[in-house]
Amino acid sequence: MENEMIKTQALIIGAGPAGLATSACLNRLNIPNIVVEREECSASLWKRRSYDCLKLHLAKHYCQLPHMPFPPNTPTFVSKLGFITYLDEYATRFNVSPRYNRNVESAYLKDGRWIVEVGKGAEREVYSAEYLVVATGENSQGVIPEIPGLAERFDGEYLHSSEYKNGEKFAGKHVLVVGSGNSGMEIAYDISNWDADVSLVVHSPVHVLTREIVRIGMWLLRVFPVKLVDRWCLLLAKLRFGDTSRYGLLRPDKGPFMNKLVTGRSPTIDVGCVDEIKAGKIEVVPSIKRIEGKRVVFVDGNTKRVDSIVFATGYMSSVSKWLQVDDGDLFKENGMPKRELPDHWKGENGLYSVGFGRQGLAGITRDAQNVARDIASL
Repeated sequence: MENEMIKTQALIIGAGPAGLATSACLNRLNIPNIVVEREECSASLWKRRSYDCLKLHLAKHYCQLPHMPFPPNTPTFVSKLGFITYLDEYATRFNVSPRYNRNVESAYLKDGRWIVEVGKGAEREVYSAEYLVVATGENSQGVIPEIPGLAERFDGEYLHSSEYKNGEKFAGKHVLVVGSGNSGMEIAYDISNWDADVSLVVHSPVHVLTREIVRIGMWLLRVFPVKLVDRWCLLLAKLRFGDTSRYGLLRPDKGPFMNKLVTGRSPTIDVGCVDEIKAGKIEVVPSIKRIEGKRVVFVDGNTKRVDSIVFATGYMSSVSKWLQVDDGDLFKENGMPKRELPDHWKGENGLYSVGFGRQGLAGITRDAQNVARDIASL
């Protein structure tokens, strides 16, 4: 029996902050829309795939979604639980009601409308929409790099950072954390507080700043050119941390904010990890060459015995697995937009993206408002 077509003006894929913000903006303009989400809850990355000690890395006014500031008594840097509460209240206020446990299997253009086939357990649904908004974001699927010996010969436990909650089960163990971004350094610091022997793989130069330095820098960028702001922020970082290259933390050639503009990689915000490294409680090591049993061999020839490995090695987009990417001329085969900022959010034939600009929650807010305004104008 053929599935009955579910028609709507705009279909939004994903009920994370990007999907919630887009639906809220469309609802305010009285534009009919449906949000479908593969998980059983909204904001699943925050609710189910993030560690306990996580906080927003930027001040709250850079992280609020459209049309709803954080309450005045909210701390400057919002906790995981505080942000989850905010998102739930946001969905309630703007009457966003996602349809959960809907796994998008394919999306393609037919006769000027987007046809989206969705799995719902053993059932299937078919949606037809004039506009399709991809709000699954850059962090849809965790990435674990291919390392010789990892899958075949490693005798310990390994996991992606999306599965990490806290360091309790690693107490007293030898743990290797791979990745020097925010997740990697926060997880390494968290595990070290459980009396574990922690090593941190840093395979490329990284800017490490404090939350306060980033906050000052973002305020200064309103007035001063990025190169000048970078110079001041690096001076503050040197006063706070000293010469981090002595401990294996080399800085990129470009300053932190210019590096973000050019490469899309944000500076790492320190929560205490650098002091642990300087005190010798966390050892910085280079990239992994291969794994033999519980022995990890690094590219410099040194080895280390480890019981567990946590891969804080980022995420990838899964869009190209289900979207006919040629239909809307918006996404590349890697699931990221073809166009650079600020034109990354709009494709052709009514196809849009929200949350793919590597601009965090502030970028999601801009994208959602742009998409809603564009749909309203059409």
